[in-house]
This record gives sequence, C-alpha cells and structure tokens, in this order.
Amino acid sequence: MNSSKEPRNSGRGEGAHLPDHDGERDFADFLAGSRRADHESTLPLPEDQGRSRRSTDNQSMQNDESGAKGVNVDGAAPAIPEGMADNESDGNEHADGKNKLAEKLSEKSREFHKKHPHLHDGSLDKYTSLDEAEDLNPEVRDRAEVLGTSVRWFAGWCLRLLIIALAAFVASKAFGKLWVGILPVLLALIVCTVLWPVVRVLREKLHFPNALAVATTIIGFFVLIAGLFALIIPPAVDQSRELASQANAGIRTIQRWLQGPPVNLQESQFNDALNQATSWLQNQSGRIASEVAAGASATLSALMTLFIMLVLTFFFLKDGEKFLPMIRRITGRRVGWHLTEALTRCWQTLGGFIRTQALVSFIDAVFIGGGLFLMGVPLAGPLAVLTFFAGFIPIVGATVAGVLSVLIALVGVGFKTAIFTLILVLAVQQLEGNVLSPWLQAKAMDLHPVIVLLAVTLGGTLFGIIGAFLAVPAAAMIAVVLRYMGDLTDLATGEKSMEDIEFATTAGSLSGAQSQRKAEQWLEGQRHAMKVTKEKLTFSNLLNPLRKGDK
Repeated sequence: MNSSKEPRNSGRGEGAHLPDHDGERDFADFLAGSRRADHESTLPLPEDQGRSRRSTDNQSMQNDESGAKGVNVDGAAPAIPEGMADNESDGNEHADGKNKLAEKLSEKSREFHKKHPHLHDGSLDKYTSLDEAEDLNPEVRDRAEVLGTSVRWFAGWCLRLLIIALAAFVASKAFGKLWVGILPVLLALIVCTVLWPVVRVLREKLHFPNALAVATTIIGFFVLIAGLFALIIPPAVDQSRELASQANAGIRTIQRWLQGPPVNLQESQFNDALNQATSWLQNQSGRIASEVAAGASATLSALMTLFIMLVLTFFFLKDGEKFLPMIRRITGRRVGWHLTEALTRCWQTLGGFIRTQALVSFIDAVFIGGGLFLMGVPLAGPLAVLTFFAGFIPIVGATVAGVLSVLIALVGVGFKTAIFTLILVLAVQQLEGNVLSPWLQAKAMDLHPVIVLLAVTLGGTLFGIIGAFLAVPAAAMIAVVLRYMGDLTDLATGEKSMEDIEFATTAGSLSGAQSQRKAEQWLEGQRHAMKVTKEKLTFSNLLNPLRKGDK
C-alpha cells in the first residue's frame, strides 16, 4: 500500500492526521498545533509507555536528532492502536505515518534552530508545552523593542529641549547686549499699533498723502500728551507744597497714635528711631549722590531712546506695508507666506492688547481719580494720570498706584480717608480683574492670568519696569505663533479643515491650503494601502483551499 497515503480513522479526531504546514508556520506554532491535536484525541496511551504526552513529544524530537525513524529513544517500537493490531498492512501504514511525522518534526526542528540559534537543544523541552510555545508568537512585540523605542523617543525630546534651552540662553545674552538698540524698536511698534487706525482714516477717508497723514498723527499724539501733562503738572506743584505741610501734621498725628494704646511708644523711643533714620541718610549721602548722577545719565539715555523711537515710528507708519513683500522676496514664497500670516496675527494681537489695556486703564483712572477728588485727597488729578499709565503694566502697575494713593490720603487727610481710599482702590481693582480684563483681554489675547503674572514677574526681574511693561505683549506674541503652528498641525493631521480656521491674510490661506492638501494626500495613501492589504488578504483566503487541496 502506498506509504504516502493518509492512515485510516484510528479513533483520533480530524486533527490527528499529519498537519499541513509546508514551511509557512514556525516550529513553535507546529508544536502548539500538535499539542492541541493530541489533547483532542480519544486514543488511549499504551500501558507500557507509562508517561505523559509531553514525554512522547520530547522523545519524538530526540528521535529526529538521532536519525531514527519509527523507533523511540528507549528502543521500543512505536505503539500501534488496538483497532489496527489485527491488520498487518494497516500497521505498516501507521508506522509509515509515524515515520513521516518524525521526518516532519526533524525538518521543523532544523528550521527552528536556524531562526533561533541562541537556543540549545536541551532548552527546546520548555517550548513543547502549549502555553510556553505561544510566548514565541510573532504577533507579540518584544518588550526590549518597546522599551528601546520609548527610551529613544524620550532621549530625542530631551535633546531637542536642551537645544532650545541653549538657544534661548544665547538669545537672552545677545538680547541683553543689544537691548539699547532693541528697546526703541519695540516701543515704536507699540506706538504704531495705537496710531495706525488714525493714519488709515486720514489716508483712506480724508485722502491725506501718506507722509502728511503720518506726520499729522504723530504731532497730534505728542501734542495731546504734552497738553495732558500741562494740565496736571502746575496744579500738582501747587498741591505738593500744601501736601508737604500736611505731611508734617500727618507725621505728628501718627506719632500721637503710636504713643497711645495699644502701642504705647515713648517719645524718647520715637526720637531715637528718627535720629537713626537721619544718621542713616547722612551716611548714605555719597551713594545717593552717585545714584542721582546715574539717574541723570539714565534720563539722558531715555531721551535718546525717545528720539529714536519717534523716528522709527514715523517710518514704520509710512512704509510698514512694504516690509512684508520685502520679507517674502528675501525668504521665498513658502516661508514668506508663513511669516506674513504669523506677523499679521502678531500685529493684530498687539494692537488689540494695547487698545484693550488703554480702555481698562482709562476706566480705572476715572473711577479712582473721581473717588479721590470727592474725598478731598490731594493730587487727585496726578494720581489719576499715574493710574492710567500704570495700568499698562498688568497687576503690578495698578497695585503700586493704589498703594501710593492710600499713602497720600493718609498723610494729606487722615486715617479714615485712607481707609476709604483703600476700599475704593480694592473695589476698582476687583472690578478690573474679575470683570473687565478677563472679558476684554480674552478677545484680544486669550492668555491665562497665571501666564500674565509669570510674564510680568520675569520681565520685571530681567529688564526692570520696561520689561514688566513689555512682558505681556511678548507672551501674547509667543502664544500667537504657537496657535498658528497648532492650526497648521491640525490641518496637516486632518483634525480641522480650512473652514474651521480663520486666517488673517491670503498668504495664510495659501499656507493652510498646502497643509490640507498634504493631509489629503496622506489620507489617500493610507486608504490605498488599506485597499491593497484587503485585496491581498482576500486573494490569500481564496488560495488557501486550493493549497490545502494540492497538499
């Protein structure tokens, strides 16, 4: 009888015949399948074998390595089922099947050793069980590979952040060296955001020539500022003399209050403290003189900065529209589109911040100045102007102006008036901080108050009062650039479309269209790859029955 013929049904299930792997599966998968088939079989084990099926599998592999066919390692002949013992030809056929199984196991063993050369022969025993054979499933990723990928990702981002920090450090050093030249440019840009609407009205509505419209606007702006100070300074000088006399009376009032309960400060103790303060001022006279000289030099530098800012403001307002086309010519079309959109957004955000902060500061000045005037506090007008300009420094400026107002009320009028002034200042600041600023600034900048406070603190620490003034606009510019990058990323990933994003310029729309086109091309490639994969799977499923039939 043909030895290649499959053995007849011997009490085993369908899985008991020789598996048809044809080199398509791993040796571990073959062992797992053999284990499952043996588990489903109803054929009892021979009595003389007396060991588990795992030992039978191990003996089969050892027979493969020793080259024996149809003979176990212990020399016993393969057991023949009882149903076939009375048929010699069927017994031969069964022996041939076992020989075929041994040959197949030997072939799979060699393939397995080629794929896993690090495993020696003795270690194959632990891979004969079903559970441990499934550990070699190629569908399960190696833990070392997963951990290595995570570590590489983390190391890559650490390197990027380190480079960014190094670049920021170098930029801060260079920025500090060039601060004298950068400051007029920044101040000119801020002034331009305030004056640009007036220039545009003069050019478009009243048909002024470009240079004349700019000159008229700048002159009118400085005339307005000078007139405001002219209205305030003379009364402030007159009231300062009265305030000095009131200050002496206020100091005596404070002295009497300290001498009474519950402080009970003795007059001698008060005089000693006053003498110590006077001697300290006398000892610091040299330092005070040097600081006065430094203040005079700083005043001269401030006047020079103001002049440069004035010149830059004129040219920015006159030729500002020519800068963006020049940038596009220098950087190229694609980079120029991004710069045009980003700079335009920064300009709009900066202008919105200045106008919004001016409105908030004006409201603070009106309420605080009016309240001080009604309570009879000296220097109510100058304090209102100080409150207006201090309002451009968020959080810190309003606090300083309020403290100064309370001190002047305490010295100039009395303790009760100072208490009412404090209540007025706190009420106005609560109205500004909880109602006006969040509502108006959310439309202009959309910055969290924590970011604003940190920006003001960092700017004031690094560059003084000018740094505190410029900190919030700088943070707003950074936020604008990050939002623009986020919009392009959303378009590139397909999370948003062109209809979901509002661009400020035509160049920005073109850049967004490019990002969306790239996203569509990527999605089309993914769909094509999925389609090809499905076609391959379908074709493979159609061929599998044919392959099994051939075998």
